[in-house]
Amino acid sequence: MDAWTDARWLAEVKGWVDWQLEELGLQSTGALEQPHVRPWSTVLRMPTTGGDVWFKANVPVLAYEAAVVGLLAARRPGFVPGLLATDVERGWMLMADGGERLREIVERERDLGRWLDILPRYGRLQIDMAEDRDRLLGVGLPDRRLETLASGYEELIGRVDTVTDDERRRLRALVPTIAELCECLACAGLPETIQHDDLHDGQIFVRDGRYLFFDWGDSCISHPFHSLTVALRANAAKLDLEPGGPELQRLRDAYLEPFGDLHEAADLAYRTGTVARALAWDRFVRGGFPHAEPEDELATAHGLKLFLGNGPIGTWR
Repeated sequence: MDAWTDARWLAEVKGWVDWQLEELGLQSTGALEQPHVRPWSTVLRMPTTGGDVWFKANVPVLAYEAAVVGLLAARRPGFVPGLLATDVERGWMLMADGGERLREIVERERDLGRWLDILPRYGRLQIDMAEDRDRLLGVGLPDRRLETLASGYEELIGRVDTVTDDERRRLRALVPTIAELCECLACAGLPETIQHDDLHDGQIFVRDGRYLFFDWGDSCISHPFHSLTVALRANAAKLDLEPGGPELQRLRDAYLEPFGDLHEAADLAYRTGTVARALAWDRFVRGGFPHAEPEDELATAHGLKLFLGNGPIGTWR
């Protein structure tokens, strides 16, 4: 994280932000602040005559986010915080203020009602972005389409060293199951498109009554329903809900509104999405950014063990 707080780098960022503000006809009204620093990214805030603006930078392995957000903003500008400027080569973005984070709203309201509006809105965005799939892949968005999942899963089993021999044996035995699940899911006939892959209340902002989707660094091209894996699990943990219970089924059904009556496909995708999420963490860890979780030494192994532990389709553990 030292690179993000290096004085020379911060001076370079400030120069770029000042130049962009001049182009936009804005002036800074305070110092550039750095409220968010992570090994993989940093976010800085600058107060201006037009309100706060936000700068984000990613490490090279995630630098595609700037171009991805550019494509999202071009297709559906009201679905992401206002994009003011990008430097796609360096993975830099300058954005308008997104408003209040959903996380604080949920903690205050202790209710899932807003998700009933958020999830179909997000689904419509995915449907619209299917037209840009090739462009998204062209700017570097990871390819996790169903046709790649079984082979990626099999390779991953050989790389992960934080599973027991018995777990590895059981994981290998599930390779044909993964392939079968993907084939069944493909039969739903939905185009594969962008999916956020980390859709929780920390990634959504509320501004002027609109829900804006932020932080596309984990996103990929995959089956759209894989987004349910994180969204449902995160909400279950947040409000201590029964896995697969009626509250989560309401969220699943709300998400499916733009797609049609595809409940079986959604339940299949919840399981294959667990594998896809493990592959996402594997890419992240191999990029040099290990991540610890209480349940396991690495989130990659944690995801694989979640897949092992899943019961019948629809239990949503």
